[in-house]
Amino acid sequence: MSINYPAELEITPLSHAPSATVTVPGSKSITNRALVLAALTAVDRECYLGNVLGSEDTEVMLSALGALGFHLFGEPITGGVRIVRNYGKERSDLPIPATAANLDVANSGTSMRFLTAMLSLGQGRYRLDGIPRMRERPIRDLLEALRQLGANTVSELDTGCPPVVVEANGLRGGRVRMRADISSQYLSAVLMAAPFADRDVEIELDGTLVSEPYIEMTLRMMRSFGLQVEQNSPGRFHVQHHNGEQSLTNYYIEPDASAASYFWAAAAVAGGRVTVSGLNRKSLQGDVRFVDVLEQMGCRVEECDAGITVHGGKLRGVDVDMNDISDTVMTLGAVACFAEGPTTIRNVGHIRHKETDRIAALATELRKLGAEVEERDDGLTITPRPLTGCAVDTYNDHRMAMSLALVGLKVPGVVIRNPGCVAKTYPGFWQDLQALHRDAV
Repeated sequence: MSINYPAELEITPLSHAPSATVTVPGSKSITNRALVLAALTAVDRECYLGNVLGSEDTEVMLSALGALGFHLFGEPITGGVRIVRNYGKERSDLPIPATAANLDVANSGTSMRFLTAMLSLGQGRYRLDGIPRMRERPIRDLLEALRQLGANTVSELDTGCPPVVVEANGLRGGRVRMRADISSQYLSAVLMAAPFADRDVEIELDGTLVSEPYIEMTLRMMRSFGLQVEQNSPGRFHVQHHNGEQSLTNYYIEPDASAASYFWAAAAVAGGRVTVSGLNRKSLQGDVRFVDVLEQMGCRVEECDAGITVHGGKLRGVDVDMNDISDTVMTLGAVACFAEGPTTIRNVGHIRHKETDRIAALATELRKLGAEVEERDDGLTITPRPLTGCAVDTYNDHRMAMSLALVGLKVPGVVIRNPGCVAKTYPGFWQDLQALHRDAV
């Protein structure tokens, strides 16, 4: 996190096709879930998390947990974190040791959603806020769901967005009907808090669930931490009250599949081959299925014990529903610029509520580079045209920066403005991207 980034960064095109093996950092989605689950379940013993991602988003969560009275011990060399709730002579039977806190979650949506639900288990008053963009990101559906379970949660400015104030007296549990068509993180937040309510929780979804693989990730992780949760039917979940016993003391966080998508895409854009180590198709992360889209476009995909390798090939446009892997929409947008024929991305309207309106931002920047883009409410169609390098804006969105950089691997003159925004999830991205120049054939 001490990296000094320039205001602008010009991407150097690859002179040869890459032949590289890349190790990406731990998953942000898994890290922030694991931190919440470890904090809630680690009672009389520590819980050790391995391969914790070091980034702005995860540092926000770590800082928040420290402010809430949890004891965290980092191991920078191994990337591990030890979490203890009761330390030394200090004892607390409360799920949240602190009874008051004013938390700044910066630009971390997972931290805002997960902490809001987690804090409803406490005893006291808690406030959460972030950067101006965070105050534009909706959270009303989560607040309403928590209120059904007995929480006193409000949008302080009555906008349905942060700042959020939680006047906590624990959750009584019971039945809740909620929406998760804007963000699956609402449901994940409720699921992770539910075992610590006074009684079992029954959740019923109203409407369509977006980014469903992230819910499967949450369910699998909860079970790993000894929590009992079942999906009885589509859109219905039963979470048992947790008996308080700690069953897990060690948990390893797998590499980030969303981060891996940029390097698999580099092989698609520039030819050659790129292996991302430590991932396979059984990953907790749905975004590993991005390689299936690249395969449809004409790449060859290999899986082995070392990881997943993408070999570049002649690219053709595809028509794809990306609701389940929406964090890779911008990655595919960059790849689509080098395909033969148009690429249509569908059913991702919810990404307009991310760090920026990702559909509008992607359309705007790809047009600057020369692509033809048709924007729709729930997606876009990208038709390749001759590209010309220019300075592109990133909207303080890490995924915009990393995706648009892929165009610069083939097109001279692509300049990324505010490249430092990658620190949100991948501080070392530019160094790892530069390494492709060294490992070329």
